[in-house]
Amino acid sequence: MKRFVVSTLLLLFSILNLTVLPLAFADTQPTTPAPAAAAAAPAAPPGEYVSAPAWLNTGNNAWQLAAATFVGLQSVPGLMLIYAGLVKKKWAINSAFMAFYAFAATLVVWALFAYNMAFGPQWFPFLGHPGPAIAAGFELGQASVPAAASGMPDLTFPMATLMFFQFVFAAITVIILGGSLIGRMNFKAWIIFVPLWITCIYTVGAFSLWGGGWLASLGALDFSGGYVIHLAAGVSGFVAAAVIGPRLQRDRETFAPNNLLIAMAGAGILWLGWNGFNGGDPYFANANAGGAVFNTNLCTAVALLTWTVMDSMAYGKPSITGAINGMIAGLVGITPAAGYVNGWGAIIIGVVVGIIPWFSMNKFQKTKFMSKADDTLSVFSTHGVAGLCGGLLTGILANPDMLVYLGTGAKAPGVNATGWFYGNFPQLILQGEAALFIIVLNAVGTYILLKLISLVVPLRMNDKQLEEGDFEVHGEQAYPSI
Repeated sequence: MKRFVVSTLLLLFSILNLTVLPLAFADTQPTTPAPAAAAAAPAAPPGEYVSAPAWLNTGNNAWQLAAATFVGLQSVPGLMLIYAGLVKKKWAINSAFMAFYAFAATLVVWALFAYNMAFGPQWFPFLGHPGPAIAAGFELGQASVPAAASGMPDLTFPMATLMFFQFVFAAITVIILGGSLIGRMNFKAWIIFVPLWITCIYTVGAFSLWGGGWLASLGALDFSGGYVIHLAAGVSGFVAAAVIGPRLQRDRETFAPNNLLIAMAGAGILWLGWNGFNGGDPYFANANAGGAVFNTNLCTAVALLTWTVMDSMAYGKPSITGAINGMIAGLVGITPAAGYVNGWGAIIIGVVVGIIPWFSMNKFQKTKFMSKADDTLSVFSTHGVAGLCGGLLTGILANPDMLVYLGTGAKAPGVNATGWFYGNFPQLILQGEAALFIIVLNAVGTYILLKLISLVVPLRMNDKQLEEGDFEVHGEQAYPSI
């Protein structure tokens, strides 16, 4: 235990020493937002005050904060409840705690250096300049994504709102990834893995597609994270499952959910929380936000029904576990496309992600080769494959009439995207290139990280922990009287 603590402290100290400590005691930032961030509140007569600077729109700020809270609730308690309900009784605490810890750890590294790596001024074509984002002037200044600012209107809320909004996306990504590793990953290894994965892997994908990096410059599309979040989590989770090794054989053979009602409650939070997930990404409470919310729910409903039909045809019975997986596949599939496609596009995506991820989960992942990687909750299929399908379909179905932002004068009609169906075949090629980059980044990066961590602590629980579960790992049980 002493070796683990010392090694962890040395690892974190190295990161802080390189990126944070030189600036930690100054009320300045290594980098600053766009010039608009320096705008001061309008002058007020003596003795009078205004509530906010002129650039702040209270409606947009309120919506972004609400949307961020919805997404946060998807993780805590949404995915905590889904995981705790879908696993065997002996893993309920461990699976929920993995999510609980990851949510907290992500916020700390996000504030200290990772936010600027994902959304700050460009350092490399795939990464922003690391540095803390906690000075008063920075938090209260006007929000901006410097490398991507030319492609959107000036934002009308503070940096603190933008940082929190993007944090909850980062947190849910590594929590989703953890669904592949339930039932055998050493919790001490998880403690180290989460901040390192967010820092070294998530930030690269986020900057490349969202922060104004090289993929964004090429025109690749990812409205809310089909690639940055779900494809990344699916690939990294699968690789991590292969590296760490499988659960006990009897756990793999018999892993019945311990409480489906709790899992359904978590699924409901996840579904409705997705209104903030996709509805918040225009960064404005505008018409496109409403379209994204509607498309999200329409696609999800279609995917859930399609998956249920597939279950009924294959097994003779509809399954609530299958319906939850279908719901997740629908939410994931529409995520890269939500504000770019119309209702017909949402329906098509719903049908596709209700079928292809179903085959991936129920057939492909059960082949001899694929089953060598014990992906506990089939994150590879419901997130990785669904996210890939949604991203590629965005390159086909993106409708130029779905305006994200309105344009005036020479910029009319505004910011939009055009897919192959509407005459822009190269968009599909771009979507494929972006997917390939995310797959390689996550497969290689996650493998290297885990091999390095294994030099410090075991990646896998010991035999007694694998046998006993929660009580041996945490000294607690979800249902101690049962």
